[in-house]
Order: sequence, then structure tokens, then C-alpha cells
Amino acid sequence: MTAVTSVYAAHTVALCAGSATWLAMMRDPGARRARVLFADARPQQPAGRWPRLLRTWEQMAAAARGGREWWCVPAAVLLAVVGSSVLPLVAGAMAVPLVLRWLRRRAGAREAERGEAAVAALCGAVVGELRAGREPGQALLIALCEGPAEGGAPLGAAGSGGRLGKAEDEVLAAARFGGDVPGALRKAAKGPGLGGLSGMAACWRVAVDGGAGLAAGLERLEATLRGERRRREELRAQLAGAWSTVVVLALLPVAGLGLGAALGAEPLRVLLHTPAGLACLAVGASLEAAGLYWACRIVRGGETT
Repeated sequence: MTAVTSVYAAHTVALCAGSATWLAMMRDPGARRARVLFADARPQQPAGRWPRLLRTWEQMAAAARGGREWWCVPAAVLLAVVGSSVLPLVAGAMAVPLVLRWLRRRAGAREAERGEAAVAALCGAVVGELRAGREPGQALLIALCEGPAEGGAPLGAAGSGGRLGKAEDEVLAAARFGGDVPGALRKAAKGPGLGGLSGMAACWRVAVDGGAGLAAGLERLEATLRGERRRREELRAQLAGAWSTVVVLALLPVAGLGLGAALGAEPLRVLLHTPAGLACLAVGASLEAAGLYWACRIVRGGETT
């Protein structure tokens, strides 16, 4: 009877922990935004041990969602426990900044792609408004505030949180009150992926000073931006096979360790607790890192050509 009761108690504890994890991970983002906006109006939570534990758990869950590079630490702890060695912990600690740098590079690349798509869509929206008979400033203002970007979202939603970055407010102010629109566009062009705005500023300056057609220049700029994006996507599709080869080659040592463990050879014990294994581990890790770096350089060189 005691054993059955302990089993039920363990199941209850596991169910409660899983429910708390799910609630922490699936919390409504709108509620978080409301708490940030109305921080002064947030009611004070009662003091006590359990509220503090819940707040600590929420903070840990938020850190886990926002810092994916820290997942290297649990993996390193698992390997350290399985291999009974401290070397995986050292490797995991060294891997955290490398993974963080890789994640930031990927996030920057995605942000640059979204910026390029937003600039092309902005040019198309401005051209449409100019063809409809709008004035240049009014056309830019309508395109920023109401023109749909790719995916149906407004180009300039929420001011400084829009697609053109922090300088979007200056562009909107210049378009609304007759300010220096080319200067504001050049300033906004410093954002990631927004370099096409400098071409838009040049077209605007030529149209204002020389009387040339702004719609024709923006139309050619939009075609150029979309052509570059299409060429980059085609090149990325062609290099997908090369990236797959790099990933497979990187995972071959892990597959070898798994195969050795399945055959009962205890590869972790040999690698982490014998001099010959430590030497092989150091040489193999160096060759693996050099090979990955060389392969990534080759593939990225193909992407930039």
C-alpha cells in the first residue's frame, strides 16, 4: 500500500511540474505587453515563499526561451554525467559564446532579409500612390502608414517599431511636414537590410531638383531590389545540397560514438579517461573544427559570388 501511494505521489508531482512548465512557456504575450505598458498599475503580488518560487520559475522559463545558447549547458552536464568527466562541462562552457555568435548572425541575416523585402514593398507602394496622382510626400506617408508589405502587414506600423527601424519616425515626420525626406531616408538606410533606401533618397533628390519622374526611378529601384533578392534565393537553393553535406560530415563523429556505444566499446570512457583517448579527442576536435570552418568558408564564398 505504501509503494502504491508513493507511486501516485510521484505521478502527482510530475503532473504539477509539467503543468507549471506549460503555463510558463505558453503565457499570453499580450498579457506580458500589457504588464510592461502598465507597470505602474500592476497589483502587488503577495509576499511569501511560493510566489517567489513562481516568479523565479517564470524568469528561468523566459531566460530559456530568450537564450537558446544556454542549452549547451544541459547537454554538457548530461555528457559529463554519462562519461564521468569534467571535460564536457568545459566544452559546453566554451560552446556557449560560439553558439550565441552563430544565433546572432542568423538573426541579423533574417532581419536584413526582412528589411530588403520591406524596402522593395515600400517602393512599390509609393509608385502605386504616385500613379494614382498623389504628391510625393503624401504618397510616401500613405505607403508607410497604410501600404501593405509582403505578408499583409503595414510597412510602418507602430512608428519606431516598424520595418524601417528607429529612423522611421523621422521619415514619417519629414513626409508629413515637408522636411528633408532624402536625408531621413539616408539615415534610415543605415539599418540592416535597408540600404535600398539610399537609392530611394537619390531618386527623390533627382526628382525634386531636376524634375525627373520619381515613379519611374522608384519602379526601376524596386525591380533591381527584387531581382537581387530572387538571385540570392536561387543561389541559396543551389547551395542547399552543399550545406546538407557539411551538416552530415559534422555529425559523423557523433554517429561513430553512438555506434561504438551500441557495440559495447565504451567510447566515452576511452576518450575521457585514457591518455591515448585524450590525445585522439584533442586531435579529432581540432580537425573537426578546422574542417567545418573550411567547408563553411567555401559555401559562404559561393553565396557571396
